[in-house]
Amino acid sequence: MGIKRLVERSVYTLKNEGAKMFVLKTKTYLANRKARNEAAKQPMLKKIFADVLFINGCYLPHPSRYRVSHQKEQLFANGMVSEEVFYTELDLSLVKRFRAFVFFRCPCTETVEAFIKAAKAENKLVLFDIDDLVIDTKYTDTIPYLKKLTKEEKKQYDYGVNAMRKTLQMCDGAVTTTEALAEELKKYTPQVFINRNTASDTMCSLSKQAVYKRDMLPLIPDDELNKKELSIKRKITEKAVSEKGFVKIGYFSGSITHNDDIELILPVLTKVMGKHSNVHLYFVGELDIPSQLQEFKDRIHSMPFVDWKELPELISGVDINIAPLCDTVFNAAKSENKWVEAALVKVPTAASRVGAMEHMISDGETGILCGSSEEWLAALDRLVTDEAYRKKLALNAFNYVTAHCLTINTGVALSEYIRSKMTKNIAFVLPSLAISGGVLVILKHCAMLKSAGYDVLIINDNDGNENIVKDNVEINVLSTRTDSFHGRLDIAVGSLWTTMDWIRGYGNISQKAYLVQNYETGFYDYGEFFRFRANQTYMLSDVKYITISKWCQKWLTEDFHQKVSFIPNGLECSMFGSTERKFDRKRIRILVEGNSDDYYKNVDESFRIIERLDKDKYEIWFLSYQGKPKEWYHVDKFMHRVPYEKVAEIYRECDILLKTSILESFSYPPLEMMATGGFVVVRPNDGNVEYLRDGENCLFYDGEDLDSAVKAIERISSDSQLREKLYRCGLKTASDRSWLNFREDIINVYTK
Repeated sequence: MGIKRLVERSVYTLKNEGAKMFVLKTKTYLANRKARNEAAKQPMLKKIFADVLFINGCYLPHPSRYRVSHQKEQLFANGMVSEEVFYTELDLSLVKRFRAFVFFRCPCTETVEAFIKAAKAENKLVLFDIDDLVIDTKYTDTIPYLKKLTKEEKKQYDYGVNAMRKTLQMCDGAVTTTEALAEELKKYTPQVFINRNTASDTMCSLSKQAVYKRDMLPLIPDDELNKKELSIKRKITEKAVSEKGFVKIGYFSGSITHNDDIELILPVLTKVMGKHSNVHLYFVGELDIPSQLQEFKDRIHSMPFVDWKELPELISGVDINIAPLCDTVFNAAKSENKWVEAALVKVPTAASRVGAMEHMISDGETGILCGSSEEWLAALDRLVTDEAYRKKLALNAFNYVTAHCLTINTGVALSEYIRSKMTKNIAFVLPSLAISGGVLVILKHCAMLKSAGYDVLIINDNDGNENIVKDNVEINVLSTRTDSFHGRLDIAVGSLWTTMDWIRGYGNISQKAYLVQNYETGFYDYGEFFRFRANQTYMLSDVKYITISKWCQKWLTEDFHQKVSFIPNGLECSMFGSTERKFDRKRIRILVEGNSDDYYKNVDESFRIIERLDKDKYEIWFLSYQGKPKEWYHVDKFMHRVPYEKVAEIYRECDILLKTSILESFSYPPLEMMATGGFVVVRPNDGNVEYLRDGENCLFYDGEDLDSAVKAIERISSDSQLREKLYRCGLKTASDRSWLNFREDIINVYTK
C-alpha cells in the first residue's frame, strides 16, 4: 500500500471509526505486513507443489481467518494441501505450483488479472470466495453507516467494491457462506458453492478451556490444583461473588456498522433492563452506546475489540448471546458465526429470523429466532428468568455445532467440490530434460494434452525446473531435487525405469502409468545389477502400461502378461520439408546418427562400414546428442547436441542416412530422413521394422555382412529409378505418420 493511501485510510478510520478501531486496524496492518515480509524472506511457496493456493485480499483478520485459515484446515483434514499468500505479494511464478486458486475478497489489480489469465491458460481452476455482499454498490449502498462517508471516501469505497466484482467475474465460479449470498452471486457467476463458516480446532480448544474455567475449575478442591490454576480459580470465585444474581446479556458486535442492528431492539432492551434489575448488558466491539440506555449505564459494560483467541472466554462469561439483524438483503447474506461461537461455550443465542440464522438455528431447540419486537421481548424475558431453559438451548446448540460446524467434520463437501471442478492433471516424470527422441515424444504428448484442456506438468527427476516450450505451448516443469511435492496427481507417467521409483514412492497419485519406450533391461550388459532393476518395472500390478511401438507391446504382453495401451509415434511433418536429392555434388554425403557411448546404438558398426567406402566418393557427417567421435572414426563433419529444430536442416543437407542401431523402441531418424526426401540404409530392428519396408522406402542390410551395407549405399548412389521409388514411398510413409493422425488416440489413452 502506498504512503498516500495509508495516510488516507488512517485519517478516515480516526475520523469515522474512532481511536480504538484505528489502533486495532494499525495492529492488523502491521501484523499482515510482518507476515508478508517473513513470507518474502522464506520463499517456501516457490519451492512446493500443492493443491490449492488461497489469495487473501482482506486486511481484516476475522474474515480472513474464517475464509482462508479455516478452509485450509477443512481441506487438510480431507487430504488436500493448501497455502496462502496476500494478494499484494502474488507472483506469476506460483501458477505452475498449484492446481487451483481461491481469491478471497480480492480486488482486481494488474497482477491479479494477469495471474488469473495465466492460470486459465494453464487449464487450472480459479474460484472467488466472498462472505459479504461487497461485490456491487447496489448492495453496499443499502448500508446505513456508509451514508456518513464523504463524497471522496464513498468514491474510494465504491472503487474497491467494483474491483472486487471484476475479480469475481473473471473466475470460474464462487464459494460463499450462505444461501442468500449464493442467490445473489449467481447473478454474476454461473457456479456457486456454499461452504458455511465453520469453527477451527483451535477455536474448539479455546472454547473448551473457557468452559472448563467457568464450570469445572471452581468445583475442584484447592489442594488438587497447581499454583496457576489456583490463582485463576480465586479470580473466578471473586468475580462470581461480585456478580451474584446477575443475568448477563452479551452483544459481540464486530464493527461499527452494527449500530443499526442494535437499534432494532433498543425498545426491547430498554424494557428488559427496566423490568429486570439484575440484567446487565455487555457490549464487545466498536459500538456506540445508545442514549436510550444511559439510564442503565451502571449495568452496561463495554469492551473494545479483542484478539479472537480471547473471545471464547469473554462469550463464556455471559448468560445470553444476542444477534439482532435488520432484515436487508445485505444482512440476509451474513453468516451464523455469532451463534456458532456462543454455542461452543454453551451460551444460548437469541437471533433475528434473518438469513443464515434462520437457516441454521432450530427455533426453541438450538436457539431462539425473533421476527418482531414482541418475539424479542418474549424471548429475552424467558431467557432471563428460566435458567434451565437457557442451559437446554445451550447444550443442544453445543451438540449440534460440534457435530456439524467444525472444520474437521465439514470439509468433505468442499474438498469434493474443488476436486470435481479441477482440471484433470497429468504429470510426466522424466529422468532429465536432456533432449532425446523419447523426450521429444513426451513433449509432444504434453503439448497435445494441454491444448486439449488438461493441466500438464513435467517432473524432472534431476536438476532444473525451467519451463519448456513445445509447439508454442509452454509446459510447466518442476524438479524432484529442488521442489517439495504435496499436491494430488491424477495421472503420473513414468518415462524410464528409474522414474518409477519416484512414482511408486509418492503416495498422492490417483493413477500410475509407465510409458515404455524401449526394452530398458537391454540397456545394460550381462552381470550388471541395473538389468534386474529395470526388469522389475515391467511387473508392477498397480501401473497402467503404455507404449509407442508394436514390438514393446508384444513383449510386455507375452513375457510380462501386462495389458498394454498402444500410441503410435508421430512426426512433425511440417518441420521436415522435403528436398529431392540430385546426387550431383562432388561427394555423396552420408549421415551417421547416434550416441557412440551406448553400445545398443551400435555406432561403431556405422564407421566400420564407412571404412569400406571410397572416401573420395563419400563425405561423412556425424550427428550425436551425447557421445563424441572415437579416434578411429573417419568423420568429415561432427555435429554435437544440435537443437532439435535444426536437425531437419542437417538431414536435408545429406543424401543417405546410415543407421545401425541394434535396439530401438521406435527409431525416428529413418522416418525423419525420409520426410526430408533423403534415403535410408538401415540395419533392421524391432524399433524400425514397424514402418520400414526393404526395397520400398529404404534398403536393409545384414548386420552379419557389412559388405551388404556397402552394396546398399552403392545401389542408392547409382540407381536413379530406385531412388525415385524410395523417395516417393518414403514421403508417403512420413505423411502417414503425421502427429495429426494420432491426436485423439494420444488424448484418449491418457485420459480415458
